[in-house]
Amino acid sequence: MKVLHPLAFALLAASAAVAQAQAQSQAQMSKDDMSPMKMPAAGQQAGAMMTDAVVQKIDAAKGLIVLKHGDIPNLAMPAMTMGFDVADRKMLDPLKPGDKVRFHVEVVKGKPTVTQLEAAR
Repeated sequence: MKVLHPLAFALLAASAAVAQAQAQSQAQMSKDDMSPMKMPAAGQQAGAMMTDAVVQKIDAAKGLIVLKHGDIPNLAMPAMTMGFDVADRKMLDPLKPGDKVRFHVEVVKGKPTVTQLEAAR
């Protein structure tokens, strides 16, 4: 049997805690407030923390965006460049690499997923 490295175990435990908190939060929302097909407009989700980023790459066919982003407090994620799934592929339509954006990301089905995306002002 393989033994997990303590750091790997801590990361798995933290990921599970984030996923559990997300599930509890979604369970408290009414069906009228949020459904997969009814996403709030950018900035409308109460308490949503927006993070500044620069678009590096877009794969609209796969629903992926690569962002060079600042810290993401709600996921305790430091600044880095990484790819994210998007909740709605239509969010990618007006974007191109180099665009400055603000976004909100949540763990959806175990993956960090952009749920809100807007042009930075």
